[in-house]
Amino acid sequence: MPEKYYVVELSVEERRQLKQLINTGKAAAYKQRHARVLLLADEGPDGPKMSDVEIARAVGCGRVTVERIRKRLVTEGFEAALQRRPVDHSGRRLLDGDAEANLVTLACSKPPDGRNSWTLRLLADKIVELKVVEHCSKDTVHRVLKKTNLSPG
Repeated sequence: MPEKYYVVELSVEERRQLKQLINTGKAAAYKQRHARVLLLADEGPDGPKMSDVEIARAVGCGRVTVERIRKRLVTEGFEAALQRRPVDHSGRRLLDGDAEANLVTLACSKPPDGRNSWTLRLLADKIVELKVVEHCSKDTVHRVLKKTNLSPG
């Protein structure tokens, strides 16, 4: 099934604002790129009506970026199309303070039988086994232990 095509038709005032944004050179680079994309994608009477591939080549971005900017203009409005989508950082942190404390305590404890020391993989598996977290990678364990400046001996 083909992607839905979003038609960009800019008003005279919107075209003026976009040209001013580009010509002043004071706006962020991403904002200028979005403005260029919108000007080239304009299918109104004064617009160049370029295809997404041509716009991407002219502006120096990917075709999908052009599609996303078109879509944001049509669905969310003019101002939203010029902005970056806000990034949600909530929920990124796998281990909270208590879980980190449990991990550090575990790393400082006696290693399992048959081992001389804890490995990152063993610590990650053990913290899941103890039901401190649902899942944990050795990279997460590495990041937490690196912050604590632990000395292994």
